[in-house]
Amino acid sequence: MDKIGINTVKRTEFVDITSKVEKIVKDSKIKDGLCVIFCPHTTAGLTINENADPSVKKDIIEHLEDLVPSGKNYLHSEGNSDAHIKSSLLGNSLNIIIEDGSLTLGTWQGIYFCEFDGPRERQVWIKIINNA
Repeated sequence: MDKIGINTVKRTEFVDITSKVEKIVKDSKIKDGLCVIFCPHTTAGLTINENADPSVKKDIIEHLEDLVPSGKNYLHSEGNSDAHIKSSLLGNSLNIIIEDGSLTLGTWQGIYFCEFDGPRERQVWIKIINNA
């Protein structure tokens, strides 16, 4: 298993980790298989979405805040219930097919670590499964 370290600088932000995951896949030398990406944090998540236009990230973040506002009176005493809910909505793992040694992402797709309770030091875990 490989790990990617991420230092977030805002309470809510999407960090593009596509190139780091691609490097792990390339270094694995596996031609066909599966890349499993896992976030071991309950106030962060993962998503695949457009990485060409940065306004998409901004729109997603703003609309998640509209859906699950940070200032609401939640029962959880740590004050980060919105982060837990947003994490649950996006999810904590991704599976991406590896074909011919590369991730099979669409033309405009990127892999994002989604911080909802930062700034923090975080990790994403990567497991490459060989299809041989």
